[in-house]
Amino acid sequence: MKVGFVGTGTMGSLLIEAFVSSGALEPSQINVSNRNFSKAQTVANRHPGIQAKTANAECAIGCNVVFLCVKPLEFKKVVDELLPVVRPEQLIVSITSPVMIEYLEEFMPCKIAKVIPSVTNSVLSGATLCIYGSRVEDEDRSRLESLLSHISQPLQIEESYTRIVSDISSCGPAFFACLLEQFIDAAVYETGISKDEATSVASAMLLGTGLLLTEGGLTPADVQAKVAVPGGITAQALRLLRRETEGVFNRLIQTTHAKFDEDVEKVSTAFYGKEVNGQ
Repeated sequence: MKVGFVGTGTMGSLLIEAFVSSGALEPSQINVSNRNFSKAQTVANRHPGIQAKTANAECAIGCNVVFLCVKPLEFKKVVDELLPVVRPEQLIVSITSPVMIEYLEEFMPCKIAKVIPSVTNSVLSGATLCIYGSRVEDEDRSRLESLLSHISQPLQIEESYTRIVSDISSCGPAFFACLLEQFIDAAVYETGISKDEATSVASAMLLGTGLLLTEGGLTPADVQAKVAVPGGITAQALRLLRRETEGVFNRLIQTTHAKFDEDVEKVSTAFYGKEVNGQ
C-alpha cells in the first residue's frame, strides 16, 4: 500500500510519525508534500525512504490512500490541484472537520472519507473518528481502519456529530490539560510544593484515572463514589468544584460549535461562492 500526505503541519507530521513509529507503514510507502517544500523535505529527512514531492498532485499519484492535512480555507485550492490526477479507486481522506464530505464527493471523482485524529495518537492511544462517503466500500473501510488501529481506536461516527465528538476526542486533551495545569499551579501557590513534583504526581494520577475509566470499566460517577467518602475531604471539595464549574462545559461546547459553524460557512463559500444548505 502507498499512502500520500498532502500537508506536513502539526497533524500531518503527527500522523506520519505515528504510522512509522508503530510499524503501520514503512517510510518507503509514504509520499509527502507541502506548500513549503522544505517542510516536506524535513519530514523525509527524518525517515529515509519517504518521498518528498514538490507538487500536491505528484504526491497523490500512485497512492491508494491520500490524507489531506490542510487548513479549511486551503482545501479548494488543493482539491483543484489534485483533480487532474485523482482516480476513482483512490481513497481521499480529509482530516479537516469543517470540510463536508458532500463537498468533496461533488468535486472529486474518487472515494471520500474524513478522519479526525487526536494528539493522543502520537503515543499510539486515544481515538480516531471515521466518517465515510457514499462511494466507500467495506474493503476501503477495512483498509483505513486497519491502518488507524496501529495508532488509535478507530470509531465510526455520523458526520452530524463531528463537532461534539471532536470536542471530546481531539480538543479534550487540551481542555483537561488546562484544568490540570490550574490544579498544579494552585498546589504550588498554596503549599510551596515544587512544580516538577506536582506535575509528576498529577500526570500519574491522570493516567491512572484514564485506566480506571477504560480498562477498569468504571464510569466517571463510579470513580467519584470510590474516592469521595460521605462527609469527607473529597466530598466537600467536589461540592465546591461542581458549584464553581456549573455550566462551564455547556459554554465551552457552545463556543466550539459557533466557531465550527463559522468555518463551515467559509469553506462553503470557498467551494461554491455562497452558503450551502443554510450552513
